[in-house]
Amino acid sequence: MLRFAAGVFALLVACVCLADENPPLLLHQPTISATQIVFVYAGDLWSVPRAGGVAQRLTAGAGTASRPVFSPDGSEIAFTGNYDGNADVYLIPASGGTPRRLTYHPAADEVVGWTRDGKSVLFASERNSYSFFNRLFTISREGGFPAELPLPGGTEGSYSPDGKELAYVPLDHAFEIWKRYGGGRTSPVWIARLSDSTVTKVPRENSNDFNPMWVDQRVFFLSDRNGPMSLFSYDTKTKSVTVALKNDGLDFKYASAGPDAIAIEQFGAIWLYDLKTGAAHKVDIRIAGDLPQLRPRYENVANRIRNADISPTGLRAVFEARGEILTVPAEKGDIRNLTNTPGADERYPAWSPDGKSIAYFSDESGEEALYVKNQNGQGEAQKFDLGTPGSFSFFQHGRRTARRLRTRTSG
Repeated sequence: MLRFAAGVFALLVACVCLADENPPLLLHQPTISATQIVFVYAGDLWSVPRAGGVAQRLTAGAGTASRPVFSPDGSEIAFTGNYDGNADVYLIPASGGTPRRLTYHPAADEVVGWTRDGKSVLFASERNSYSFFNRLFTISREGGFPAELPLPGGTEGSYSPDGKELAYVPLDHAFEIWKRYGGGRTSPVWIARLSDSTVTKVPRENSNDFNPMWVDQRVFFLSDRNGPMSLFSYDTKTKSVTVALKNDGLDFKYASAGPDAIAIEQFGAIWLYDLKTGAAHKVDIRIAGDLPQLRPRYENVANRIRNADISPTGLRAVFEARGEILTVPAEKGDIRNLTNTPGADERYPAWSPDGKSIAYFSDESGEEALYVKNQNGQGEAQKFDLGTPGSFSFFQHGRRTARRLRTRTSG
């Protein structure tokens, strides 16, 4: 056992992470002004003209920045900064500069938006909650003490043009990575009159509705009520819900309204929906900057080992570590990286009974598939399609069941 542990330690320092020359961009949480789009990439805020082009980095702190929102006049950006070990509200000029901290509470304060007059930032926090749910607060752009909105809870919100009402999501999102979740924590969009907390509910059955954006007399929001997350609008006069931008592809993950347009995040790309014409187009955005995360480097995966199997002879073991499949000798020999695919995720390795091959699952092709490769790492892997969409979860469930049955009957 001691000799084998030494082999595992060698694995931890031998895994090399190679950078892709043209990595796919994963652009998140866009916000727009009359001239700019600001988004999150690699934990920092970046700015690009609305027409697209090469983006410029706005933040470069030791922590991460997220949830940027332009002020109504486009001169400032409020965002959530995790610079000092805690998530707080910060402000930065739209052209860049030193972030200015507004909140100091030990609870996480997440930026949601602005008041219509641009004097205060709207944020969500658990700071006054008796359990783990958010409430909504505002804080002056000059700083000071926050004021709590007269609502029992809330995680997102957007003010009406006159500032007297708020379209908001009362419940925290449940299982955001799940598709078509239909349990008891699906999130609605409600409209509250702030003078007396009277609530009007946007019509729905049991859909996941979020990202409310109040534009004139309509409240836009994202919803999966018709399948993939699409853009919908609720007319506050007629009380009707209509599809604003139908989506037959991958889910819309985030949306934010600005002058004459709504910025939408879909699969790491940013689209602009024209509020006047109803048309949408993808924004061509390129990143140019010093990105240490993409530099080839050694990666310590001591705490990344998740699944393992032992060869029939017991001379080697196979591990899943940081999305790679590696085999390690029990006593002497080299560590072999069978996959070496930084852009793909390989999981659940299993050694064949004859000891010649190793099977694993991979999403290299875009869908989960079953791969079988020579245990010595040579040659191309055999690929077995699992259907469209892939049936990975069923195969994995069956593998676990078979393992339990094998364990029960082995004695």
